Amino acid sequence: MIKKVDTFYASGQICHCCGYKNEETKDLKVREWICPKCYSKHDRDVNASINILMQGILAN
Repeated sequence: MIKKVDTFYASGQICHCCGYKNEETKDLKVREWICPKCYSKHDRDVNASINILMQGILAN
């Protein structure tokens, strides 16, 4: 089964731990960031992958 995730979903900007959207990570040069809300450290690509996976799982 294939589920489509919106192309404009900000997967790299959203903390997969707490859901905080970090607008400062829009710049693709930012490869790692720390969530200012829950202090989780993220690799941009790994975080985005987890967010996309969760969107696919939760999509109807």
